[in-house]
Amino acid sequence: MEQYKIAKHEMVAYPMGLSKVSGGIRFCVAAKGENCKVHIFKAGAEEPDQTLSFPAEFRKGDVWNMTVLGKNFEGLEYCFEIDGKLFSDPYGKCFTGRETWGDLEHASALLRTPVKGTDFDWEGDRSPQIPYEDSIIYRLHNRGFTKHASSKVKNKGTFDAIEEKIPYLKELGVTAVELMPVNEFSEVIMVEYVHGDPAGVDKPSGKLNYWGYTAGCYFAPKASYAAGNDPVLEFKSLVKALHKEGLEVIVELYFTGKEPPSFVLDAVRFWADEYHVDGIHLVGEIPLELLGRDPYLSRIKLLAVSWEPVSEGTARHLGEYNDGFLIDMRRVLKGDEEQMKNLAFRTRRNPAGYGIINYMANTNGFPMMDMVSYDTRHNEGNGENNQDGNPYNYSWNCGVEGPTKRKKVMELRKKQLRNAFLLLFLSQGTPLIMAGDEFGNSQSGNNNAYCQDNEVSWLNWNLVRTNQDILDFVKAVIAFRKAHPVFHMPKEPRIMDYLACGFPDVSYHGVKAWCPEFDNFRRQLGIFYWGEYGKKPDGTHDNNFFVAYNMHWEPHEFDLPNLPKKERWHVVFHTDKTVENGMYPEGKEPAAEGKRFLVPSRSIVVFMGKNN
Repeated sequence: MEQYKIAKHEMVAYPMGLSKVSGGIRFCVAAKGENCKVHIFKAGAEEPDQTLSFPAEFRKGDVWNMTVLGKNFEGLEYCFEIDGKLFSDPYGKCFTGRETWGDLEHASALLRTPVKGTDFDWEGDRSPQIPYEDSIIYRLHNRGFTKHASSKVKNKGTFDAIEEKIPYLKELGVTAVELMPVNEFSEVIMVEYVHGDPAGVDKPSGKLNYWGYTAGCYFAPKASYAAGNDPVLEFKSLVKALHKEGLEVIVELYFTGKEPPSFVLDAVRFWADEYHVDGIHLVGEIPLELLGRDPYLSRIKLLAVSWEPVSEGTARHLGEYNDGFLIDMRRVLKGDEEQMKNLAFRTRRNPAGYGIINYMANTNGFPMMDMVSYDTRHNEGNGENNQDGNPYNYSWNCGVEGPTKRKKVMELRKKQLRNAFLLLFLSQGTPLIMAGDEFGNSQSGNNNAYCQDNEVSWLNWNLVRTNQDILDFVKAVIAFRKAHPVFHMPKEPRIMDYLACGFPDVSYHGVKAWCPEFDNFRRQLGIFYWGEYGKKPDGTHDNNFFVAYNMHWEPHEFDLPNLPKKERWHVVFHTDKTVENGMYPEGKEPAAEGKRFLVPSRSIVVFMGKNN
């Protein structure tokens, strides 16, 4: 192997990690200690071919710099050492040693970084730049989305497989894909082995961290999510392919809180720059003020539990992402007491300064099908005596716990799912659905499937056929939301007639028109949307809409607000109509007879004003 030499240079600032420079490569690493080295290996070799010590005079604080001169670095890998302890490059952009998912044998092996650059032609790639009010997010697990045999893709469980599913995503109607932790992490959960080993050696526990919420390598895509041997190229190809179809890409990054704030900032900036991602969902302990005020990230969607008191900046790029909508709207769906104020608040909420991410289900908790099929968690398969996971899921099993063949229970569950999707997509914030919820995916009552790398977590695509009616309904609701801007305005409705057109943008009603009732025992609410406040792309205003929510277990008759003389109310969605799958096709919406309308128990009816 060529013998590499250390160049003499002046003390200047360089990017962390490995970078190419004239005549060689440059290493820059932060490490607390007195003796720092870099070990250079031939690919696959156990012992280094050459070890170079960082010159002490090139050290700046705890940052070590070194330029290594040479002509050929192909086929080489490296790692660092500080005071006798080996460690991987925290800024490594790619790693070897973790190409096989769940590899117990090599779980504790040190990761090494290839000394290579990856050229990629983005072909003028540009972000779709979809505003929050027009976004519909689809959240998926990089592996579980296509790992099941029913996915019928070539390289199951990989970035390539997600790319194969782009036509499905387009047909569904979503505008963005959120990927659960995509960076390199160890899925093998380690335990300390102490018996007969006073030093204490980490050993695989046999369980897998399927979700990926753990410390990781934050600048490299996960190697075992790649079909080939270059995860960098494969992930970039996925992003480019999604962008070509007008879909945004949001990646989730989890931080433990032990990382320096500057490191977190570097990682977030890296994914935005190197991988052209459109948004980053920040999870764990995050220096939010630093990120939220960073000018470099001012037009990248940044999602976090809360951004208060961070200033929103010049562009509406910050997004609030928490379980508030889920908790309130699941209680509405169940028919709990004192929820009509929450229904009004959640359907309206859409601050001017930042986005609101709404969802009925997410990774932690029941998927939507289990939300209507189980009262309690069933996590025995996790090996923790069913003590893990949230003990309360705001769910209702509709009369029977778990799978059943009782027709009335099955019909009620599907009706509740139709209600849930309308609650989600008729709310002003940005809707998010978990992959598989659109066709009734179930985790068999497991609400904490963090270690379930099997059919509990993998999407069963056979359900697309089994539950075609659920999927058809979701597609229709997504298309309906997109077509009618009154349900996704740029700013929160003001409940005022600020256009002086005679009607407020949004108004609330009880069973009597213009008489909202928010008593604790009420489970009925009507919401009237005046179409002039919703502008379509062609400049015309939207239709008028009235949504009657009856979440009571008894039917209630609603007054229908008066419309302009030439208009009549027509029924677009009626979740109690099983034969019609809760909806009517465009142009065939039946007219509502009379001035009152009987809304059955646990039902939502959406009326649209149309000319006679």
